[in-house]
Amino acid sequence: MVGERGYYRLILGRQHVHFDECYNNNFIGVSFGVDVDLSGDLPDNWRDFNKKYIPIYQNKNPDKSKVTAGLACGAIHTVSKGMDIGDIVLCPNGQGKYYIARIVSNYIYRPNSSLIHTRDVEWLNLSINRSDMSQELRNSTGSIGSISNISKYNTEIENFLNENSQIKTITTNDKSIEDPSMFALERHLEDFLVANWSQTSLAQNYDIYEDDDLFGQQFQTDTGPIDILAISKDKKELLVIELKKGRASDSVVGQIQRYMGYIKEEFLESGQEVKGVIIALEDDLKLKRALSVIKDIEFFRYKISFELLKGN
Repeated sequence: MVGERGYYRLILGRQHVHFDECYNNNFIGVSFGVDVDLSGDLPDNWRDFNKKYIPIYQNKNPDKSKVTAGLACGAIHTVSKGMDIGDIVLCPNGQGKYYIARIVSNYIYRPNSSLIHTRDVEWLNLSINRSDMSQELRNSTGSIGSISNISKYNTEIENFLNENSQIKTITTNDKSIEDPSMFALERHLEDFLVANWSQTSLAQNYDIYEDDDLFGQQFQTDTGPIDILAISKDKKELLVIELKKGRASDSVVGQIQRYMGYIKEEFLESGQEVKGVIIALEDDLKLKRALSVIKDIEFFRYKISFELLKGN
């Protein structure tokens, strides 16, 4: 049943260099420099895994930041333990196609393969052209990070799996609207913002955190995932971004402060500080009052716009 299994996008090595090896040998995987056998040492809780393996990653990669270490260990745990048997994985081949696999085994350590932390898969007799995806799914599967959870697009993916050509798209009877998919922004705000980051005012001073095929989207903390983790261009600030559909109230302040506290305690390097940004369609008086006494959190409103083009 749709909704009972997870859906992921996984890049098999930088620039998809390990795709053929994985496809021909029926497995998917990651490495990230943690070259130890994790069999029997995969706790259900990713926090316990990170607590043990972040120091190991840093010892092997002393030039990498704590944030990169956290992202790397999170990706290893997701592939090795977080995915369940039966989950669906979309893997791009680097030529505009996404091949689809079903997880069929628990964790397998492959020390003689390019990717060592692996799962056996069944490759389905189906590939998806990127051009056939909705704009929202293209945004999500096009994320720079090695792995992303795309379960919120399960209906569209299941339509592909069922070879149903009637893919659900966003439509409108108003022919003057050039791009009806723009109206999906509230539903898919996070992916839209990531895909259009360079067009935002935040991009002037910050980049979404990225290192070694790791990406600061849905960055896990011990109180929930940070929507987007960015870093200033001078590397002196980490920016926690929390997105809210519609109106944001003062309850989001405590939420983003918890995320900022986690980053401060676990990941700040010497000389760094953490700040926060809340993005929503509207705020209210309670939120304004709360932010008026907090110097490290800013509020931004998003705006949906579209262009009307007169035909010839």
